[in-house]
Amino acid sequence: MKNRLTTQKYILWTLVLSIAIGLFACKTDSGPKYIPPAKPKIAKAIVPKFNKDSAYHYIQKQVDFGFRVPGTPEHKACADWLEQKLRSYTSDVMVQTATLTGKDNKQYPMYNIIASFEPQQKKRILLCAHWDSRAIADKDNKRTAEPIVGANDGGSGVGVLIEIARQLSLKPANVGVDIVLFDVEDQGIDNVEHSYALGSQYWSKNPHKPNYTANYGILLDMVGASGATFLKELYSMEAAPQVVNKVWKVAQSLGYESYFPNVRGGAIADDHFYVNRDAKIPTVDIIHYTQETGFGDFHHTHKDNMDLISKGTLYVVGNTVMTLIYSENPPL
Repeated sequence: MKNRLTTQKYILWTLVLSIAIGLFACKTDSGPKYIPPAKPKIAKAIVPKFNKDSAYHYIQKQVDFGFRVPGTPEHKACADWLEQKLRSYTSDVMVQTATLTGKDNKQYPMYNIIASFEPQQKKRILLCAHWDSRAIADKDNKRTAEPIVGANDGGSGVGVLIEIARQLSLKPANVGVDIVLFDVEDQGIDNVEHSYALGSQYWSKNPHKPNYTANYGILLDMVGASGATFLKELYSMEAAPQVVNKVWKVAQSLGYESYFPNVRGGAIADDHFYVNRDAKIPTVDIIHYTQETGFGDFHHTHKDNMDLISKGTLYVVGNTVMTLIYSENPPL
């Protein structure tokens, strides 16, 4: 009997307590409920698909002209083709010409080829690469005095940029884009300061438009080799660390950590060095380089041909740059 009464009392007290809690809850619920603010929906950028086959074709087309050494018929024929190809994607194309004197005292005819998209936009991105090929295979062990075709060193960056130009013509971005193909980059003398990148040196001091500027720039150099590695180049980190981090963050978000590792590289006096120094545009260099192999065993040799080019690498670089472009919004 004791256990039964105890159980009855327990049930009774539980019932009373439940009613009390319910009344209290009803009282507190009578006021307005707190509704947390909705998180703003951020629209993902719609990025056109970079066509690696198209980029590869544009590299092959350059190589088909032969050695693109300044002052040769092949060089001029390729310049004409590059101009015409870019004109098929935008009417805003110009060719900057000059005759440059190298550290070897040779005269080099220069054709810097510039194409602009969305010229009305004040916020602009500069994309650049060099298109000439080297006159000597000085790192080869045979035919060292002969020129190289430069499929990767010269051709690859240009191929990627022409494909980006094609995509920009099909789907305009929310920012302006200027593509500059620099000439007379690869005719320098190793260990002779400022003997390379003559075309970008000229453009950086004499831009194609008075007072031209861009929010930032990206240089593509040797971006087509299989298994390429792009380190955070030192001059890029010094002049444009925020742009380096931006580019590498986009690449890694796309799953390209093996191509764009968080590793600092050495200092490379490429075209971007002069764009940073003289044009004052924060510009980074996406360039194949490792501490172990340097620029690769193909650099300035006859191995730098189409056999070296990987469509997969072209896609990684092209998709990274295009994702960055189409994710940008113009300033309010």
